[in-house]
Amino acid sequence: KKLESLGIVTVADLLAAGKTPQARKHLAEEAAVSSDILLELVKLSDLSRLGAVKSVRARLYYDAGLDTPDKFTEWEPEALRQMLVKFVEATNFDGIAPLPKELRNAIAKAHKLPKIISY
Repeated sequence: KKLESLGIVTVADLLAAGKTPQARKHLAEEAAVSSDILLELVKLSDLSRLGAVKSVRARLYYDAGLDTPDKFTEWEPEALRQMLVKFVEATNFDGIAPLPKELRNAIAKAHKLPKIISY
C-alpha cells in the first residue's frame, strides 16, 4: 500500500523507481519502508525478468543466494539444480527446485538480459 500510494503498482514501476542506490534510498524514505526491504523487493522484481519466474520461484532463488540475474551466469544448469535441491531439502522451503530445462532457460536469459539495476 505504501508503494502504491506513490504510484508504484507493477514490477516495471518498481524497477524504474529503484534503479540506483540513491533512488532506492529516496523511495524508501518517501514510502516509509526500510531500505533493506525495498532492496529485497527490487531484487525479487529483477529476478522476475528471467521469465517464467513467479513469486515462489523468485523467493527460492533469492533465499538460495541467487538474488540477481547476474548470479545465474556463474552456474551450469546441473550444478545449479543440485544446489537448489539441497537448499530446498535443508531449509524445508515450501516449493520445489526447478527442472534442468527451466534452469537452462533461466541461465541463457540471464546472459542476455540488460543490466537495468545498479546495486
